[in-house]
Amino acid sequence: METMNRADGLAAVRAEITRACRDAGRDPGRVTLVAVAKTFGPDAIEPVIGAGQRVFGENRVQEAKAKWPPLIARHPGLELHLVGALQSNKAREAVALFDAIHSVDRESLAVALVKEIARQVRKPLLFAEINTGAEPQKAGVRPQDADGFLTACRDRHGLTISGLMCIPPGDEAPAPHFALTAKIARRNGLAFLSMGMSADYPVAIAFGATHVRVGTAIFGVRPPAV
Repeated sequence: METMNRADGLAAVRAEITRACRDAGRDPGRVTLVAVAKTFGPDAIEPVIGAGQRVFGENRVQEAKAKWPPLIARHPGLELHLVGALQSNKAREAVALFDAIHSVDRESLAVALVKEIARQVRKPLLFAEINTGAEPQKAGVRPQDADGFLTACRDRHGLTISGLMCIPPGDEAPAPHFALTAKIARRNGLAFLSMGMSADYPVAIAFGATHVRVGTAIFGVRPPAV
């Protein structure tokens, strides 16, 4: 996708977010677009920054660590979200680099994050990942275990979880998965919902998504991961 097309893609996604919010009776200002730049380099990202995007997502700590510090130095005020799985041994790097982590899914990771948040005096926004389809190949807390996990994070570990994230199964309608995630969030008093990607973010907005993670619709087809 050419430079101008990436700016056009960003504009189209923003317009669709506005339409989806209007249809749902929501304020578009309450939906954060996370432009997922995984596998794309600075040359692809710079035009999107130039078009006004300030919140970006990455799937891997090491990739983000390699490419984002110079971008952030050139463009103060950028916000970086980790939207992929996080290993406990990468908690130190993740807390140092990311403003939000969308993939908290086990108590060992919660313990590692508590330690690093205290050590670094940084407080990234944290989402618990819910495996709404109970897919064995995916990370995430099973829906039936979500309440207990959130309670353990808060009461046993002193970790503040502010929202939930889900990735519906690719071969199923996303709406029931978004509805389930929103229901779990409501009963646990969580304000944020990271739901929806390029194929389904308007549906996610209808179910209350506060953060949508959109990559392909902005950047185009991804180059192979290294």
